[in-house]
Amino acid sequence: MSRPLYRGLSGGVRINGSRDSLDENYQAKDHSENGFGHDASSPGGASRSRQTLNLLLLKLGVAFVIILTLYGSLSWAISISNSSQENIYHGYRRLQQQLIAELSEISEVSLGVSRLKELEFCPPEYENYVPCYYNVSENLDSSDLGVPIEYERKCVREKDQGCLILPPKNYRIPLRWPTGRDFIWKENVKITGQEFSSGSLTKRMMVEEEQISFRSDSIMVDGVEDYSHQIAEMIGLRNESNFNEAGIRTVLDIGCGFGSFGAHLFSRQLLTMCIANYEPSGSQVQLTLERGMPAMIGSFASKQLPYPYLSFDMLHCAKCGIDWEKNDGIFLVEVDRLLRPGGYFVWTSITNAHRSRRNKDDQKKWTLIRDFAENLCWDMLSQQDETVVWRKTSKKKCYSTRKSGPEICGKSRDTESPYYQTLHPCIAGTRSRRWIPIEDRTPWPSRANLNSTELDIYGLQSDDFAEDALNWNSVVRNYWSLLSPLIFSDHPKRPGDEDPSPPFNMLRNVLDMNARLGGFNAALLDAGKSVWVMNVVPTSGPNYLPLILDRGFIGVQHDWCDAFPSYPRTYDMVHADGLLSLEAHQQHKCSLLSIFLEIDRILRPEGWVIFHDTAPLIETARSVTTQLKWDTRMMDADSSSDEKILICQKPFFRKQL
Repeated sequence: MSRPLYRGLSGGVRINGSRDSLDENYQAKDHSENGFGHDASSPGGASRSRQTLNLLLLKLGVAFVIILTLYGSLSWAISISNSSQENIYHGYRRLQQQLIAELSEISEVSLGVSRLKELEFCPPEYENYVPCYYNVSENLDSSDLGVPIEYERKCVREKDQGCLILPPKNYRIPLRWPTGRDFIWKENVKITGQEFSSGSLTKRMMVEEEQISFRSDSIMVDGVEDYSHQIAEMIGLRNESNFNEAGIRTVLDIGCGFGSFGAHLFSRQLLTMCIANYEPSGSQVQLTLERGMPAMIGSFASKQLPYPYLSFDMLHCAKCGIDWEKNDGIFLVEVDRLLRPGGYFVWTSITNAHRSRRNKDDQKKWTLIRDFAENLCWDMLSQQDETVVWRKTSKKKCYSTRKSGPEICGKSRDTESPYYQTLHPCIAGTRSRRWIPIEDRTPWPSRANLNSTELDIYGLQSDDFAEDALNWNSVVRNYWSLLSPLIFSDHPKRPGDEDPSPPFNMLRNVLDMNARLGGFNAALLDAGKSVWVMNVVPTSGPNYLPLILDRGFIGVQHDWCDAFPSYPRTYDMVHADGLLSLEAHQQHKCSLLSIFLEIDRILRPEGWVIFHDTAPLIETARSVTTQLKWDTRMMDADSSSDEKILICQKPFFRKQL
């Protein structure tokens, strides 16, 4: 049920910002064709007189309700003329709430925005549904056959699923950060009894009756802390605390296990993105996300990952199951594409151990990989037992001195930000102005504020970049002031008292659906919020994903008509500023409901959604949220513009027994 925001507010909230507004001639018909609106009436000459009569009756009804409301408020004012000030305050507040709610209902009717039927809940087999990877009509027990199944991303756009995914029967709200990084509720993730009985999980985790503890994680022989310390020494650093000084800020962890390597680096100011194949159960990505760490489904199997070239300072693979020697080394070429100049590739595998070299097949694999890495202009820095560290060259002239190896990509194949394109066996990014060695980049956190030379690469001016930062700092402050009365709405508040601010760690992760320059991410960090942001750059808009990654953030390119590569119940908050306008202008091929269903799928129970857009689109969005059973509040964003903010919360619906 849609309800206006009234607690703790006395009018519109001003949020400075700008975006492209809808064309004046953008009619309701255009909204309907794109799936972003609803027809207010259906044509037909025979029904025109009936419609005129209905409209007259509607207007009379509206006038009657308003008169009754005003009469009631007058009677109330007279009856309490001798009441105490405190009673007056509380009575006025209740009347204000009722009046706003009634006028909101009248507005919806007068605008022709009908109350749509609420969606039903999905069957139980949709509990961990991941579109593009998993067909629920398949045999759900196929994973028990002991034969690994390769799942490649394949999105087929069909009609809206039309149902809401329920959490597991015993699902519990995750523990607040940072406690939730080390302890998760066992029933929140899909782990089968077979996986526990095999010992593959109990060796790595302390499994108790209700919780799984990762504090004793021992996926590496000597533990994660000793392992990361070893990598630092192999690079030539004193310890992992010096990674930042060496220019390392962002890491891509391939086949990340349960995210313990990234969780440890997080405490060292490094941001690690976990990618792993889709798995029906015991998923690395699902467990990592449940711990509150960055992760998404991704595979080196046949497609390029949706990141630009020259994106990460380090790529890490610890027993990730990839045969690097296969397909003429094309998987190593993809690693090279993603690494920045001077970046590091860390590979830990039993194949690298000296004892394994006694096997002729393992020796052959090692020789092929070592020689191919050399032909990519990688320098092998060190090898200790199972771990090898290579460094990508920062000098372009190396490629012209090679005797063999992959060729440099031609202009047609040197795409900066491919979107699931086929793997290309050529070296990319050498023509880019972003070819900057990691040791020459500003260390974190200063890296988030790009200098004028770096901004010039993207055609941006320093003044515009600074103005964008100031705007988002103001927006984040206002968002927090809007969330405060909602979070604490059940707490008593005396007249004149300010609402308390939400706790800094109320959120662990945020999905920004239209990240632009990454300003929302930067503002959250500047405000001291303990959160990381998945910055999503829509394929339908300007591509600033390379800039976002160069600022030391993480992100991905995505088409919002497809499912996001993540498991259900992934994010604590979803933020969409200007996304509805962007999608509406694209003459899109999917409905607004399909996009909202995807938001509902990846949003945690009791999670928040914030939309900021033009008033007509926000009104339309609010009508769709009624189908999703979300609690909504709407208010003006800026008194001088036709923009509104819609704040929504997804209720915690428990599975019926």
